Amino acid sequence: MHLTYFGANSWLVELGLQRILIDPWLVGSLVFGNLGWLFKGERSQPLASLPDKIDLIILSQGLEDHAHRPTLEQLNRTIPVVASPSAAKVVEQLGYTQVTSLSPGQTFTLANQIEIRALPGAPIGLQVENSYLLKHLDSATTLYYEPHGFPPAELKKYAPVDVVISPVVSLELPLAGAIIKGSKTALQLAQWLEPQVFLPTAAGGDVKYEGLVNSLLRTVGSVDELRSQLALHNLQTQVIDPQPGEPINLELLHRVS
Repeated sequence: MHLTYFGANSWLVELGLQRILIDPWLVGSLVFGNLGWLFKGERSQPLASLPDKIDLIILSQGLEDHAHRPTLEQLNRTIPVVASPSAAKVVEQLGYTQVTSLSPGQTFTLANQIEIRALPGAPIGLQVENSYLLKHLDSATTLYYEPHGFPPAELKKYAPVDVVISPVVSLELPLAGAIIKGSKTALQLAQWLEPQVFLPTAAGGDVKYEGLVNSLLRTVGSVDELRSQLALHNLQTQVIDPQPGEPINLELLHRVS
């Protein structure tokens, strides 16, 4: 398995022969509702080029930091998309021609090679968005992705999972509480799934943030703190802090089910 992190929630996963782009924010600014004064993200250095030969785009949420319109406008609209219902509406409005909306419990199979199972993710407003479990059908290699630190209890029945991509820190706002809960749930997630590798997401990358919301955000937890917690609980999970744009080649052990 090969993975490349592009910062924020954006990943390229190469599993088997398939190249899957997850929650891509790759160009332009990140702004919610055109309110730059409220929150704005900028890349310190723009990407030299967009990833090519993408076989599938996966979107976990309909919010701008997951279904980023400027990026999606730059990508080929014939690329198949698997998305939460709210994110499916975004890509359909942009003219994507192969959109599969998945609710928790539903599955999609890519090229008869990879099963993608939607599971409950973060509660956003009145709806619950998606997390995803990817399984390579030939090797049985599995990957779990959830970008806000809200693992569902039902996930335990799919253990063990080889690779987990999820936050390890929490981002908290006064009065509102944690909008990302990685520091509270990363250890629990590792205990449930016993992954070989844990990759932090959501708060990393060469990205600068500004605006009122950013000035109020408080970060709790760290990669080193999670490593210490794993050691205390005798878990062998390796935590890799990804560097933006640098491919990660994972040599995973085959586990007998």
